[in-house]
Amino acid sequence: MAEIVHLADRTPQVSAEDLLAGFHPSYRFGEVSFDTYIPDPAHPSQADAVNRLRDFAASIKGRRGGAGGGTANGSGGGLLGFLKGGKSGKSGKNGKGTTSATGVYLDGGFGVGKTHLLASTWHAAPGPKAFGTFVEYTNLVGALSFRKTVDVLKEYTLVCIDEFELDDPGDTVLMSRLMRELADAGVKLVATSNTLPGSLGDGRFAAQDFKREIQVLAEQFDVVRVDGEDYRHRGLTEAPAPLEDSQLEAVRAERFPGAGVVSEDEFADLTANLSRVHPSRYRKLVEDLDVMVLHNVQTISEQAMALRFVVLADRLYDKDVPVIASGVPFDQLFTEEMMSGGYLKKYFRTVSRMTALVREGQMGETGL
Repeated sequence: MAEIVHLADRTPQVSAEDLLAGFHPSYRFGEVSFDTYIPDPAHPSQADAVNRLRDFAASIKGRRGGAGGGTANGSGGGLLGFLKGGKSGKSGKNGKGTTSATGVYLDGGFGVGKTHLLASTWHAAPGPKAFGTFVEYTNLVGALSFRKTVDVLKEYTLVCIDEFELDDPGDTVLMSRLMRELADAGVKLVATSNTLPGSLGDGRFAAQDFKREIQVLAEQFDVVRVDGEDYRHRGLTEAPAPLEDSQLEAVRAERFPGAGVVSEDEFADLTANLSRVHPSRYRKLVEDLDVMVLHNVQTISEQAMALRFVVLADRLYDKDVPVIASGVPFDQLFTEEMMSGGYLKKYFRTVSRMTALVREGQMGETGL
C-alpha cells in the first residue's frame, strides 16, 4: 500500500553538503549520451550541436591535484572533498576577464533536448566536473560564500549550467563575476537557455550596468543554436483534460498500484508552503516521491509564487514524477499577462514540463 504524504506539511532542511551532493545530472538524465540523442532530420542544427559538443567534450583535459579527481559529489574529492578540508591547487588569480570564448552556450526553444545535450557533455568530459541549474549555483554561493564557491569550482574541468535565465540584476552581477573567475582559472563552461546570452533579461531590466554585465557573460560563450519542436508534444495529442476531483484516488490506484510514496495536496495548501520553503530545498521536498496527486489546481496570479512553482516543476521533471490533477489544465497555470511578460520563457517551459508529467500520470506517455 502506498504511503501518502503531504508536501504542504513538509519543512525540509538542506545543508551545504546536501547542495553539493546534487551537482550532477538528475535521474532523468543520469545515463544519457550523445548516442541516445536522436536529432530531428527536419532540423539539421540538432545534429550539428551533437557534433560540436562531442568535439568540445573530447577537447577537455582532466586536472591533476587540487580538490580531487571525481565528480561533483564524489566522496574522495571534488566539491565535497573541498568542503571537508581539501586544499585548492591553484592560486585563485583573478584576471580581468577573458577575451575569447571558453565555453558553449546552447540556445533553443522548449523541448529540443538542450538538457539532454548538456548532460551528455558532462558524462563525456573527464572530471572533476559540476552540473546544476542557474538557481542551484546562486544557492551554492549563498551556502558557501562567493570566494569559497570560486575556490571549489576553479579546480573543475567543466561547469555545466542548465536553464540560464536571470531573475534579477544582483544574480547577474554574481554570475558574471563567477564566470570570469572560472574562465580565468581555465574551467570550461557549457550553458543552456531559451534566450541568447546577449538578450538575457530582456523585458525586465534596462539599467546600463546590467547590460554591461550581460555583455561580459555573452563573451564567455560560443553560441550553438538548437532548433526544433518541443519533443514532449511532437506527434502526440494534446494534454488530457483535468480529472474530476472525485476521480483522483481511483486513477492513482489503477495507474500506479505499486507506488511507494504518493504526495496528495490541495493546490492552495501546496503553494502556501512553497512560499515558506526556500527554492533551494525543493529538491529535498520531493526527493522520495513516486507520484504526485494535486487537487483543484488554480491559476497562479502572483509573480513571486509563479517563479517558485517554476523551480518546483523543474525538480519534479528532473525526478520524472507523474502527476494526476484536478482543477484548471496546466496550460492555464499562469495568467495571460505572465505568459506574455518578461518571464514568459520560464512559464512556457513549466507548462511544457508539467503537461509532460500529467500525460505520464494520466495517459502513461513517457519520454525524456
